[in-house]
Amino acid sequence: MISRSYTNLLDLASGNFPVMGRERSRRLLPRVMTVPGNVSEFDDDDQASSDNPSSVSSDRMIIVANRLPLKAERLNGTWSFAWDQDSLYLQLKDGFPEDMEVLYVGSLSVDVVDSHEQEHVAQILLEKFKCVPAFFPPDLQSKFYHGFCKRQLWPLFHYMLPFSPANGGRFDRCMWEAYVAANKLFFQKVVEVINPDDDFVWIHDYHLMVLPTFLRRRFNRIRMGFFLHSPFPSSEVYRSLPVREEILKALLNSDLIGFHTFDYARHFLTCCSRMLGLEYQSKRGYIGLEYYGRTVGIKIMPVGIDMGRIQSVMRDSEEEGKVMELERRYQGKTVLLGIDDMDIFKGINLKLLAMEQMLKQHSTWRGKAVLVQIVNPARGKGIHIEKTRGEIEETCRRINQEFGYHQPVVYIDTPISIAEINAYYHIAECVVVTAVRDGMNLTPYEYIVCRHGAKKSVLVASEFIGCSPSLSGAIRVNPWNVEATGEALNEALSMSDGEKRLRHEKHYRYVSTHDVAFWSRSFLQDLERICVDHFKKRCWGMGISFGFRVVALDPNFRKLSIPLIVSDYKRAKSRGILLDYDGTLMPQNSINKAPSQEVMNFLAALCEDKKNSVFIVSGRGRESLGEWFSPCKNIGIAAEHGYFLKWPGSEKWETCGQGTDFGWMQIVEPVMKQYTESTDGSSIEVKDSALVWQYRDADPGFGSLQAKEMLEHLESVLANEPVAVKSGHYIVEVKPQGVSKGYVSEKIFSSMAEEGKPVDFVLCIGDDRSDEDMFEAIGNAMSKNLLCGDALVFACTVGQKPSKAKYYLDDTMEVRSMLESLAEASEASNFSMRVLDDAL
Repeated sequence: MISRSYTNLLDLASGNFPVMGRERSRRLLPRVMTVPGNVSEFDDDDQASSDNPSSVSSDRMIIVANRLPLKAERLNGTWSFAWDQDSLYLQLKDGFPEDMEVLYVGSLSVDVVDSHEQEHVAQILLEKFKCVPAFFPPDLQSKFYHGFCKRQLWPLFHYMLPFSPANGGRFDRCMWEAYVAANKLFFQKVVEVINPDDDFVWIHDYHLMVLPTFLRRRFNRIRMGFFLHSPFPSSEVYRSLPVREEILKALLNSDLIGFHTFDYARHFLTCCSRMLGLEYQSKRGYIGLEYYGRTVGIKIMPVGIDMGRIQSVMRDSEEEGKVMELERRYQGKTVLLGIDDMDIFKGINLKLLAMEQMLKQHSTWRGKAVLVQIVNPARGKGIHIEKTRGEIEETCRRINQEFGYHQPVVYIDTPISIAEINAYYHIAECVVVTAVRDGMNLTPYEYIVCRHGAKKSVLVASEFIGCSPSLSGAIRVNPWNVEATGEALNEALSMSDGEKRLRHEKHYRYVSTHDVAFWSRSFLQDLERICVDHFKKRCWGMGISFGFRVVALDPNFRKLSIPLIVSDYKRAKSRGILLDYDGTLMPQNSINKAPSQEVMNFLAALCEDKKNSVFIVSGRGRESLGEWFSPCKNIGIAAEHGYFLKWPGSEKWETCGQGTDFGWMQIVEPVMKQYTESTDGSSIEVKDSALVWQYRDADPGFGSLQAKEMLEHLESVLANEPVAVKSGHYIVEVKPQGVSKGYVSEKIFSSMAEEGKPVDFVLCIGDDRSDEDMFEAIGNAMSKNLLCGDALVFACTVGQKPSKAKYYLDDTMEVRSMLESLAEASEASNFSMRVLDDAL
């Protein structure tokens, strides 16, 4: 029985959102929606079309994040709001076109409890700041942000598994439902202001990972991007999350998914491969995932900083005398600087231990080097905050006591201004970042800009932070290795000024050209590129809850109508029917691969009609196919992708390949055996004309790697042999050149034309890549006049996916149903009586 909590989750995902607080009507917005109807009509989640012409032609960007880029304060009953100039979401506007309007959807950093006051605040923010606030009930806010986000997602994405309830907290279904409910609230706010045909939506960070499903469900063609600002863990860690597939599928409802580094993107792609069976492709420098006819782009671009903002604050700190004050305070000292949030993953204690190690091993720095460690307040009620703070303070006291009056560590845990932080950057000889896991960390970038006046800088950076790959001149360290990190600190302080200048110039060139505007501009350009075909395809949604996805297909690609094909079938005089076997007549996951009596009945009925020429065109061997279909004497069989062909009414097999020399098999089989022995779960299928290496049951990642290596190996050793080496879905196949389902299909049509029975009705059904050759061959047959000029062609693939066929049926059950309908419409058919006899 489904649990009540689970059914509630389905309600949330399907749009039946519970009312929170007392019901009130929505306010009227200054900008009307372009979808017909009132805003209130969008309280439910029924499918709404986004195909209506927009009333506004210019593009607009809607930025959706957990926090609005605003500072809010209430004094004496009056609200005061101002832009937060240090917010990334405000700064990224610099990369957009000047005429692009930007709206923000998010929550405030302060609570607004009263419903009337919420209306008042919302109106002010919309009119003056173009911001749409989302207000949470207190209990929902706690479970959503401090619960699921900070106690479950944040630790997991930073590689901390909940081995015990105290270590991060076990998965809590109630908190997950709160996360879904909060994402639903953000969705409702977006719906209030969106013009689905004109607007771009850019969603930010792990707080809103299921929001894309809600938006895609309402607006099938919405142009939507997502950027993850935290790490994405390896599949071995991520797969421990009970809602792993729900989150992956929700993210795949975006058009473009961004990550800071290739490692994060690679982990995401591996999860999609292992858990959803999706493979990515790289084309002309772009990475994409094919997902039900849509291409989901993968963007790898580390975020930058606002150069102008940093330089402006630096000038202010100099004018206020803060730089001179710090220079006097630390006169005669070499300053190492650390600036981190109070967080278990920032590695602050490891940094202090490395400083202690350096002073022990290199006594010349005692009394000369000082580590200034600035700790910003924790961003949330994360796990182990107080314990971490206690450990840091204890380590600072111990080190300072150990080295007496030198006081080598200055620990600052009180809030300080941005101007003062920049002043510390200015005087620091080296910045040290020892985070054990961090999504990006912009501290090194800010330091480089602030040190441009001195023209020299040096960085000691953890290899586990997102900015590390872009800082090739930094001294990279494994912060867990305290001794090596201590040596890196000594190396940084001992470095010559000339080398410091060279490293600084290299870093400054990168940071100044890859700023936040460059980052947002690049993301928008890729989003525009990947959405360019949105209105050229037919789109419809399918699936429930977080299994929802949009299928996007060519406008000429449509479901095969059984009444239509039956009507055309009855009028035809010469019919060619070509049927794949596995995945078409028989489900792929079937244990017993032999055809059922039901299949044999309608095939026999079709073959009895003299107007029909029915062929099974399969990759299977001729022995199994010949045995299975022996009761049906009038059926033709093309086995092993058409290498062997048996005509209807004949018992003789003929070969359609160019040669009969299979000496190459003695070269191929030892190679395949070698890979089979080293790849658990793989096997070799030996056919008369081909050898197939299958790795469907192997580890997906390793199997794919081995298949790629085998493909290159075989292409090398078979370069002078008359064979083709092909890779397919979990297979590598070696077969004679020129053998394909397309070739044998043309041969069948050509033979029928030569016999004076040119085909005026073609039905061709298949489900995989090899069947695409058949669909293509039909077009070639038409151009070669092998078919009647007015021939009716029904090329049909199984499943809704991109194909050269113009029709589709959903599954093998629909294929059987359609063929049964044709059998009943066949001349002199006793199909109904045969079915009745079997039932009796």
